[in-house]
Amino acid sequence: MRVVIAEDNALLREGMVLLLTSAGHEVVAVAGSGPEVVPALLAHRPDVAVLDVRMPPSFRDEGLRAALEARERIPGLPVLVLSQYVEESYAAELLGGGTSGIGYLLKDRVGRVDEFLDALERVAAGGTALDPEVVTELLTRRKDSPLDSLTPREREVLKLMAEGHDNSTIARALVVTERAVHKHIGNVFLKLGLPPSDSGHRRVLAVLAYLAHAPEA
Repeated sequence: MRVVIAEDNALLREGMVLLLTSAGHEVVAVAGSGPEVVPALLAHRPDVAVLDVRMPPSFRDEGLRAALEARERIPGLPVLVLSQYVEESYAAELLGGGTSGIGYLLKDRVGRVDEFLDALERVAAGGTALDPEVVTELLTRRKDSPLDSLTPREREVLKLMAEGHDNSTIARALVVTERAVHKHIGNVFLKLGLPPSDSGHRRVLAVLAYLAHAPEA
């Protein structure tokens, strides 16, 4: 897998290069500031890009802006965005396009090597990987919404779906059968007014779009 990394922290950047190389991937380019990101992506057209949200020169949202621009210029480019903190608005903006191959993780997740590599590979394959803390933020921010009608188990299932897990993984995590997971998913879609679908990441994006953009009370 060919990867471009955009991260201004040299220690973290080199750590990711070493980690990915050790895992058998090829880091084709690195960028240390916002203006370097899009040219690197256009020149190398990687299988996936790993981008920090806040980069020089202003340390605001250069990485996110670069990710959005790159996906416009290279349709379908898989992008895994890293952030120091839960920045819900950034996650919502990144997911607003409703397309596949999107990830948003907190930087702490990079230290959990297996989780990070799994998320990166899932995004590169066209799937979705959203940090559990971001999902929790999206699930708990609203009052008097259809989310209130979900049972505790249905909320657990929705949270795992939103993180990008498939039915078998959810079943193992909750120690239930896949048939039970399928039933809970059906109830979640029904209560949220979403069309039922088991089409992988598209069902996750549908849920995330609802959570990110449904009107707040």
